[in-house]
Amino acid sequence: MDTDAEPVNTTEALPPEAPEQPAASDIVPDDGYRPDNYVETDVFAWANNLVQYKDELKVELFFISKNYVLYKTNLADQLKKQLEPLFIDEMLEYILEGIDKGLIVRGFEQAEAEEHVLQRTQVHRVEKLRETLVWLKTQEHEIVLFKEEEHDINHMKGVLARVTHPEMKQPFYVAKVLPKSQVMKGRVGWMIRDNKFIPFDADAALRLPSDPQLLVLDQDLYVFSQPKLKTLFGYDAKEQAVAESKIREIEELYRLSFSEGMGIQNLVKDKKALVKKLQKLDVGKVTQEQILTQAEDMDLNLMPDDSGAIIIMDDKDIAKFINLMNEDYMESPVTGERYEIIKKRLLKPDKEESDSLADIPAGA
Repeated sequence: MDTDAEPVNTTEALPPEAPEQPAASDIVPDDGYRPDNYVETDVFAWANNLVQYKDELKVELFFISKNYVLYKTNLADQLKKQLEPLFIDEMLEYILEGIDKGLIVRGFEQAEAEEHVLQRTQVHRVEKLRETLVWLKTQEHEIVLFKEEEHDINHMKGVLARVTHPEMKQPFYVAKVLPKSQVMKGRVGWMIRDNKFIPFDADAALRLPSDPQLLVLDQDLYVFSQPKLKTLFGYDAKEQAVAESKIREIEELYRLSFSEGMGIQNLVKDKKALVKKLQKLDVGKVTQEQILTQAEDMDLNLMPDDSGAIIIMDDKDIAKFINLMNEDYMESPVTGERYEIIKKRLLKPDKEESDSLADIPAGA
Protein backbone atom coordinates (compact mmCIF):
# COMPACT_ATOMS: atom_id res chain seq x y z
CA MET A 1 0.00 0.00 0.00
CA ASP A 2 1.05 3.62 -0.58
CA THR A 3 1.37 5.54 2.64
CA ASP A 4 1.78 9.01 4.00
CA ALA A 5 3.48 8.34 7.30
CA GLU A 6 5.37 9.98 10.10
CA PRO A 7 7.73 8.48 12.68
CA VAL A 8 6.21 6.93 15.77
CA ASN A 9 7.40 8.08 19.15
CA THR A 10 7.53 4.66 20.75
CA THR A 11 7.04 6.01 24.24
CA GLU A 12 4.01 8.03 23.16
CA ALA A 13 2.29 6.71 20.01
CA LEU A 14 0.21 9.80 19.44
CA PRO A 15 1.02 13.51 19.80
CA PRO A 16 -0.19 15.03 23.06
CA GLU A 17 -3.67 16.52 22.96
CA ALA A 18 -5.11 19.47 24.79
CA PRO A 19 -6.54 18.47 28.17
CA GLU A 20 -10.08 17.20 27.79
CA GLN A 21 -12.70 19.56 29.14
CA PRO A 22 -14.69 18.11 32.02
CA ALA A 23 -18.14 16.87 31.14
CA ALA A 24 -21.17 18.81 32.30
CA SER A 25 -21.90 16.13 34.88
CA ASP A 26 -18.45 16.77 36.43
CA ILE A 27 -19.11 20.50 36.74
CA VAL A 28 -22.70 20.75 37.97
CA PRO A 29 -25.27 18.64 39.79
CA ASP A 30 -27.00 15.84 37.88
CA ASP A 31 -29.19 17.42 35.21
CA GLY A 32 -31.48 14.42 34.71
CA TYR A 33 -30.49 13.91 31.07
CA ARG A 34 -30.02 10.15 31.20
CA PRO A 35 -31.43 7.29 29.13
CA ASP A 36 -32.65 5.45 32.21
CA ASN A 37 -35.27 8.10 33.09
CA TYR A 38 -36.21 9.06 29.54
CA VAL A 39 -39.88 9.68 28.75
CA GLU A 40 -40.78 10.37 25.12
CA THR A 41 -42.53 13.68 24.44
CA ASP A 42 -45.43 14.29 22.05
CA VAL A 43 -44.62 17.34 19.93
CA PHE A 44 -48.08 17.38 18.33
CA ALA A 45 -49.91 17.51 21.68
CA TRP A 46 -47.38 20.11 22.83
CA ALA A 47 -48.06 22.32 19.78
CA ASN A 48 -51.85 22.06 20.16
CA ASN A 49 -51.57 22.99 23.82
CA LEU A 50 -49.19 25.89 23.16
CA VAL A 51 -51.66 27.69 20.86
CA GLN A 52 -53.73 28.94 23.82
CA TYR A 53 -50.66 30.58 25.40
CA LYS A 54 -48.95 31.81 22.24
CA ASP A 55 -49.57 35.53 22.78
CA GLU A 56 -48.65 35.44 26.48
CA LEU A 57 -45.31 33.63 26.36
CA LYS A 58 -42.21 35.00 28.04
CA VAL A 59 -39.17 34.64 25.79
CA GLU A 60 -35.68 35.22 27.22
CA LEU A 61 -32.76 35.36 24.82
CA PHE A 62 -29.19 34.17 25.35
CA PHE A 63 -26.18 34.23 23.05
CA ILE A 64 -24.08 31.07 22.63
CA SER A 65 -20.42 31.79 21.99
CA LYS A 66 -18.01 29.71 19.91
CA ASN A 67 -16.78 28.21 23.20
CA TYR A 68 -20.36 27.47 24.32
CA VAL A 69 -20.37 30.21 26.92
CA LEU A 70 -23.82 31.70 27.49
CA TYR A 71 -24.49 35.44 27.71
CA LYS A 72 -27.67 37.17 28.80
CA THR A 73 -29.14 39.84 26.54
CA ASN A 74 -30.70 43.16 27.44
CA LEU A 75 -33.58 43.85 25.06
CA ALA A 76 -35.66 46.98 24.51
CA ASP A 77 -39.37 46.45 25.14
CA GLN A 78 -40.28 46.92 21.47
CA LEU A 79 -37.88 44.11 20.53
CA LYS A 80 -39.45 41.70 23.02
CA LYS A 81 -42.62 41.79 20.96
CA GLN A 82 -40.66 40.37 18.01
CA LEU A 83 -39.33 37.32 19.84
CA GLU A 84 -42.49 35.22 19.74
CA PRO A 85 -42.92 35.59 15.94
CA LEU A 86 -39.20 34.93 15.40
CA PHE A 87 -38.91 31.83 17.57
CA ILE A 88 -42.40 30.34 17.77
CA ASP A 89 -44.67 31.14 14.82
CA GLU A 90 -43.01 29.32 11.92
CA MET A 91 -42.15 26.32 14.08
CA LEU A 92 -45.69 26.03 15.40
CA GLU A 93 -47.11 26.46 11.90
CA TYR A 94 -44.84 23.71 10.56
CA ILE A 95 -45.99 21.24 13.22
CA LEU A 96 -49.72 22.04 13.13
CA GLU A 97 -49.94 22.11 9.34
CA GLY A 98 -47.86 18.94 9.28
CA ILE A 99 -50.55 17.04 11.17
CA ASP A 100 -52.86 17.34 8.14
CA LYS A 101 -50.01 16.48 5.75
CA GLY A 102 -49.02 13.27 7.55
CA LEU A 103 -45.98 14.64 9.36
CA ILE A 104 -44.33 11.92 11.44
CA VAL A 105 -41.51 11.90 14.01
CA ARG A 106 -38.55 9.55 13.68
CA GLY A 107 -35.36 9.01 15.60
CA PHE A 108 -32.69 11.25 14.12
CA GLU A 109 -30.06 8.51 14.26
CA GLN A 110 -32.12 6.22 12.01
CA ALA A 111 -34.13 8.54 9.77
CA GLU A 112 -32.79 10.44 6.78
CA ALA A 113 -34.10 13.97 6.32
CA GLU A 114 -37.12 13.77 4.03
CA GLU A 115 -40.42 15.48 3.42
CA HIS A 116 -43.04 15.10 6.16
CA VAL A 117 -40.50 13.68 8.63
CA LEU A 118 -39.49 15.57 11.78
CA GLN A 119 -36.30 14.18 13.25
CA ARG A 120 -35.74 13.71 16.97
CA THR A 121 -32.88 12.70 19.24
CA GLN A 122 -32.31 12.80 22.99
CA VAL A 123 -30.58 15.78 24.56
CA HIS A 124 -28.12 13.57 26.44
CA ARG A 125 -26.61 12.47 23.11
CA VAL A 126 -25.71 16.02 22.05
CA GLU A 127 -22.94 16.84 24.49
CA LYS A 128 -22.51 20.56 23.73
CA LEU A 129 -26.26 21.21 23.84
CA ARG A 130 -26.50 19.33 27.12
CA GLU A 131 -23.65 21.34 28.66
CA THR A 132 -25.29 24.58 27.50
CA LEU A 133 -28.65 23.68 29.05
CA VAL A 134 -27.08 22.41 32.26
CA TRP A 135 -25.25 25.67 32.70
CA LEU A 136 -28.45 27.66 32.14
CA LYS A 137 -30.47 25.49 34.54
CA THR A 138 -27.98 25.26 37.38
CA GLN A 139 -25.60 28.23 37.10
CA GLU A 140 -27.71 31.00 35.65
CA HIS A 141 -26.49 33.37 38.36
CA GLU A 142 -23.01 33.17 36.81
CA ILE A 143 -24.13 34.12 33.30
CA VAL A 144 -23.02 37.66 32.50
CA LEU A 145 -24.72 40.25 30.34
CA PHE A 146 -23.52 40.46 26.74
CA LYS A 147 -21.59 43.67 26.00
CA GLU A 148 -20.33 44.26 22.49
CA GLU A 149 -17.14 46.02 23.56
CA GLU A 150 -16.19 43.06 25.79
CA HIS A 151 -17.59 39.99 24.03
CA ASP A 152 -17.89 40.88 20.30
CA ILE A 153 -20.98 39.80 18.38
CA ASN A 154 -18.74 38.04 15.83
CA HIS A 155 -17.71 35.54 18.52
CA MET A 156 -21.32 34.42 19.00
CA LYS A 157 -22.34 31.34 16.99
CA GLY A 158 -25.96 30.98 18.03
CA VAL A 159 -28.91 32.09 20.12
CA LEU A 160 -30.93 30.19 22.68
CA ALA A 161 -34.45 31.24 23.63
CA ARG A 162 -35.99 30.05 26.90
CA VAL A 163 -39.77 30.16 26.68
CA THR A 164 -42.02 30.06 29.75
CA HIS A 165 -45.62 30.60 30.80
CA PRO A 166 -47.21 30.35 34.28
CA GLU A 167 -49.53 27.58 33.07
CA MET A 168 -46.72 25.46 31.59
CA LYS A 169 -45.01 22.98 33.93
CA GLN A 170 -41.56 23.62 32.51
CA PRO A 171 -39.90 25.83 29.90
CA PHE A 172 -38.97 24.78 26.41
CA TYR A 173 -35.96 25.99 24.46
CA VAL A 174 -35.43 27.07 20.87
CA ALA A 175 -31.90 27.28 19.44
CA LYS A 176 -30.79 28.88 16.20
CA VAL A 177 -27.53 29.42 14.36
CA LEU A 178 -26.49 33.05 14.12
CA PRO A 179 -25.31 33.46 10.50
CA LYS A 180 -22.29 35.69 10.09
CA SER A 181 -23.90 37.12 6.97
CA GLN A 182 -26.64 38.55 9.20
CA VAL A 183 -24.19 40.41 11.47
CA MET A 184 -22.95 43.89 10.62
CA LYS A 185 -20.34 45.82 12.58
CA GLY A 186 -20.78 49.58 12.92
CA ARG A 187 -17.51 50.70 11.35
CA VAL A 188 -18.24 49.09 7.98
CA GLY A 189 -21.98 49.75 7.74
CA TRP A 190 -23.95 52.34 5.83
CA MET A 191 -27.58 53.30 6.25
CA ILE A 192 -30.09 54.95 3.93
CA ARG A 193 -32.16 57.75 5.41
CA ASP A 194 -34.21 60.14 3.31
CA ASN A 195 -32.66 58.63 0.16
CA LYS A 196 -29.20 59.49 1.38
CA PHE A 197 -26.40 57.15 2.52
CA ILE A 198 -25.15 57.97 6.00
CA PRO A 199 -22.73 56.19 8.38
CA PHE A 200 -24.16 53.35 10.43
CA ASP A 201 -24.38 54.74 13.94
CA ALA A 202 -24.49 51.58 16.09
CA ASP A 203 -21.82 49.24 17.46
CA ALA A 204 -23.31 46.29 15.58
CA ALA A 205 -26.52 45.01 14.06
CA LEU A 206 -27.91 41.55 13.47
CA ARG A 207 -30.90 39.90 11.90
CA LEU A 208 -32.22 36.75 13.53
CA PRO A 209 -33.50 33.95 11.27
CA SER A 210 -37.17 33.01 11.67
CA ASP A 211 -36.98 29.49 10.22
CA PRO A 212 -37.50 26.58 12.66
CA GLN A 213 -34.19 24.91 13.53
CA LEU A 214 -33.90 23.21 16.95
CA LEU A 215 -36.52 22.67 19.67
CA VAL A 216 -35.89 21.18 23.12
CA LEU A 217 -38.86 19.64 24.94
CA ASP A 218 -37.88 18.04 28.22
CA GLN A 219 -35.26 15.39 27.25
CA ASP A 220 -36.05 15.46 23.52
CA LEU A 221 -34.40 17.54 20.81
CA TYR A 222 -36.53 18.04 17.68
CA VAL A 223 -34.36 18.75 14.66
CA PHE A 224 -36.00 20.81 11.93
CA SER A 225 -32.65 21.42 10.24
CA GLN A 226 -29.96 18.74 10.35
CA PRO A 227 -27.14 21.06 9.08
CA LYS A 228 -27.98 23.65 11.75
CA LEU A 229 -27.56 21.04 14.51
CA LYS A 230 -24.10 20.13 13.22
CA THR A 231 -23.13 23.79 12.79
CA LEU A 232 -24.30 24.91 16.23
CA PHE A 233 -23.53 21.92 18.45
CA GLY A 234 -21.13 19.84 16.32
CA TYR A 235 -23.37 16.77 16.35
CA ASP A 236 -23.80 14.50 13.33
CA ALA A 237 -26.20 11.78 14.36
CA LYS A 238 -25.52 9.56 11.37
CA GLU A 239 -21.77 9.58 12.02
CA GLN A 240 -22.35 8.95 15.70
CA ALA A 241 -24.74 6.06 15.03
CA VAL A 242 -22.18 4.35 12.77
CA ALA A 243 -19.46 4.82 15.39
CA GLU A 244 -21.72 3.38 18.12
CA SER A 245 -22.43 0.36 15.93
CA LYS A 246 -18.69 -0.20 15.48
CA ILE A 247 -18.17 0.12 19.24
CA ARG A 248 -20.73 -2.64 19.84
CA GLU A 249 -18.88 -4.86 17.35
CA ILE A 250 -15.56 -4.17 19.10
CA GLU A 251 -17.04 -4.99 22.51
CA GLU A 252 -18.36 -8.30 21.17
CA LEU A 253 -15.11 -9.38 19.47
CA TYR A 254 -12.36 -8.09 21.77
CA ARG A 255 -11.69 -8.37 25.48
CA LEU A 256 -10.81 -4.99 26.94
CA SER A 257 -10.17 -3.92 30.52
CA PHE A 258 -11.13 -0.34 31.45
CA SER A 259 -10.77 1.79 34.54
CA GLU A 260 -13.94 1.97 36.62
CA GLY A 261 -16.64 4.00 34.92
CA MET A 262 -14.77 4.14 31.62
CA GLY A 263 -15.57 2.62 28.24
CA ILE A 264 -14.89 3.16 24.55
CA GLN A 265 -17.79 5.61 24.27
CA ASN A 266 -16.41 7.84 27.04
CA LEU A 267 -12.88 7.77 25.69
CA VAL A 268 -13.65 8.66 22.06
CA LYS A 269 -16.12 11.40 22.98
CA ASP A 270 -15.16 14.69 21.33
CA LYS A 271 -12.25 12.95 19.51
CA LYS A 272 -13.40 13.64 15.97
CA ALA A 273 -10.47 11.88 14.30
CA LEU A 274 -11.10 8.68 16.28
CA VAL A 275 -14.85 8.79 15.63
CA LYS A 276 -14.23 9.12 11.89
CA LYS A 277 -11.73 6.27 11.99
CA LEU A 278 -14.24 4.09 13.85
CA GLN A 279 -16.81 4.65 11.11
CA LYS A 280 -14.47 3.18 8.46
CA LEU A 281 -13.01 0.44 10.64
CA ASP A 282 -13.13 -3.17 9.45
CA VAL A 283 -13.76 -4.72 12.86
CA GLY A 284 -12.43 -8.25 13.31
CA LYS A 285 -9.89 -8.13 10.49
CA VAL A 286 -7.12 -8.16 13.09
CA THR A 287 -7.29 -10.55 16.05
CA GLN A 288 -6.69 -9.73 19.71
CA GLU A 289 -3.44 -11.74 19.66
CA GLN A 290 -2.21 -9.89 16.57
CA ILE A 291 -2.96 -6.55 18.20
CA LEU A 292 -0.96 -7.45 21.31
CA THR A 293 1.92 -8.82 19.24
CA GLN A 294 2.05 -5.71 17.08
CA ALA A 295 1.85 -3.45 20.15
CA GLU A 296 4.82 -5.27 21.67
CA ASP A 297 6.81 -5.17 18.42
CA MET A 298 6.19 -1.44 18.07
CA ASP A 299 6.86 -0.79 21.78
CA LEU A 300 3.49 0.91 22.22
CA ASN A 301 2.99 0.02 25.90
CA LEU A 302 -0.40 -1.59 25.32
CA MET A 303 -0.51 -4.51 27.74
CA PRO A 304 -2.84 -7.40 28.66
CA ASP A 305 -4.05 -8.05 32.19
CA ASP A 306 -3.82 -11.44 33.90
CA SER A 307 -6.87 -12.72 32.03
CA GLY A 308 -5.54 -11.60 28.63
CA ALA A 309 -7.83 -8.57 28.28
CA ILE A 310 -6.16 -5.49 26.77
CA ILE A 311 -5.74 -2.79 29.41
CA ILE A 312 -7.19 0.57 28.33
CA MET A 313 -6.34 3.29 30.84
CA ASP A 314 -7.12 6.47 28.91
CA ASP A 315 -7.88 8.04 25.53
CA LYS A 316 -4.28 7.52 24.36
CA ASP A 317 -4.61 3.77 24.94
CA ILE A 318 -7.90 3.57 23.02
CA ALA A 319 -6.28 5.55 20.18
CA LYS A 320 -3.42 3.02 20.04
CA PHE A 321 -5.90 0.14 20.09
CA ILE A 322 -7.99 1.60 17.24
CA ASN A 323 -4.86 2.38 15.22
CA LEU A 324 -3.66 -1.21 15.67
CA MET A 325 -7.02 -2.55 14.53
CA ASN A 326 -6.78 -0.29 11.51
CA GLU A 327 -3.16 -1.35 10.82
CA ASP A 328 -1.91 2.20 11.15
CA TYR A 329 1.58 1.36 12.43
CA MET A 330 4.51 0.08 10.38
CA GLU A 331 8.25 -0.45 10.64
CA SER A 332 10.41 0.38 7.66
CA PRO A 333 12.29 -2.73 6.42
CA VAL A 334 14.98 -0.40 5.10
CA THR A 335 15.74 1.94 8.02
CA GLY A 336 13.99 0.23 10.91
CA GLU A 337 12.15 3.48 11.67
CA ARG A 338 8.65 3.06 13.09
CA TYR A 339 5.74 5.08 11.73
CA GLU A 340 2.14 5.93 12.40
CA ILE A 341 0.37 5.95 9.04
CA ILE A 342 -1.75 9.05 8.59
CA LYS A 343 -3.14 8.18 5.19
CA LYS A 344 -2.94 4.98 3.18
CA ARG A 345 -4.10 3.62 -0.16
CA LEU A 346 -4.28 -0.08 -0.95
CA LEU A 347 -1.89 -1.11 -3.73
CA LYS A 348 -3.50 -2.63 -6.83
CA PRO A 349 -1.98 -4.82 -9.56
CA ASP A 350 -0.31 -2.81 -12.33
CA LYS A 351 -3.17 -3.29 -14.80
CA GLU A 352 -5.82 -2.11 -12.32
CA GLU A 353 -3.60 0.82 -11.39
CA SER A 354 -3.22 1.79 -15.06
CA ASP A 355 -6.97 1.46 -15.65
CA SER A 356 -7.77 3.69 -12.68
CA LEU A 357 -5.26 6.31 -13.88
CA ALA A 358 -6.76 6.21 -17.36
CA ASP A 359 -10.12 7.21 -15.87
CA ILE A 360 -8.67 10.44 -14.51
CA PRO A 361 -9.53 13.38 -16.82
CA ALA A 362 -6.61 15.09 -18.52
CA GLY A 363 -5.30 18.02 -16.55
CA ALA A 364 -6.84 16.74 -13.29
